[in-house]
Amino acid sequence: MNEAALRFRRLGMLTICAVYIVILAGGIVRASGAGMGCPDWPTCFGQWIPPTSEAQLPPNYHEIYAQRGYENTEFNPVKTWTEYTNRLVGMTIGFLIFLTAWSSRIYLKTDKPVFYLAITAFLLVGFQGWLGSTVVSSNLNPLKITIHMVVALIIVALLIYTITRSQHESFAPIDLSVLPEKVPKVLNTVLIMTLIQITMGTQVREAIDFISHDLVVERQFWREDFPIIFYVHRSFSSLILFTNAWLVWRLRQNVEKNHPIVKAGVLLFGLIVTAILAGVSLDRLGMPPVAQPIHLLMANLILGTQFFMWVALRYSVKNHAIA
Repeated sequence: MNEAALRFRRLGMLTICAVYIVILAGGIVRASGAGMGCPDWPTCFGQWIPPTSEAQLPPNYHEIYAQRGYENTEFNPVKTWTEYTNRLVGMTIGFLIFLTAWSSRIYLKTDKPVFYLAITAFLLVGFQGWLGSTVVSSNLNPLKITIHMVVALIIVALLIYTITRSQHESFAPIDLSVLPEKVPKVLNTVLIMTLIQITMGTQVREAIDFISHDLVVERQFWREDFPIIFYVHRSFSSLILFTNAWLVWRLRQNVEKNHPIVKAGVLLFGLIVTAILAGVSLDRLGMPPVAQPIHLLMANLILGTQFFMWVALRYSVKNHAIA
């Protein structure tokens, strides 16, 4: 691998990691109720660097933001700086994705789709920034928050595919003769299952938002008002665990242990177990705020890992056919 290709891969991987950090930061913001810690955008309380105390704000700032549609705005330094940090991390992605797109120009002669995919990811990050501003202006509309998350998933998937495509020649061919025929089908199935699970999770999250904002109930009693979709979501996790466990077991049995798809499979199983443990703590320990962003991050990492395995398997098959 030449130096330019290696630089592109490193930048792409760094950008993917940064997107996941933003997803984690967004989960922390949502779980801590800091989404309106900065009631305006792109500034925060009208300042590029937010205040650290209420004394730094105009005496009538409550009235100012009430006129803008944000009633009951109260300055909280912890929530303000939590949201501001989330925005700073988001800005970092903008720089990283620009560098990734710029470095992808080396593929214009050998694999043009890599360049165009990187440019598309760059444009999507810009759209994501605008979408974030509409989330703030809508006073945290649940539907817009969900759309914001979906776009983040698309960006991650696009980056994973772009980086994997650019490095596909490095995937060792898998001996298809010893690989069970069901493995590709099961991999397709677990991807769909994870998408369904994430969709149900967003519906549960919207229900929790309603309970937390509109019902005067302590966190430990939220479970009593959960919708039926929560129990479907909870039960479905067992099916996801066992299906993915079979997939990972079969890959470890039949593929070289150092192959990227096997390493990703081991990681996948660990992520699923962690996600389930975080979900159990949400269910049984009174919805602890710390478990919410972990549960969200694990769900996104699971989908990203499965998607990488899906792409890697197809390029391994192609390399096998060429060999």
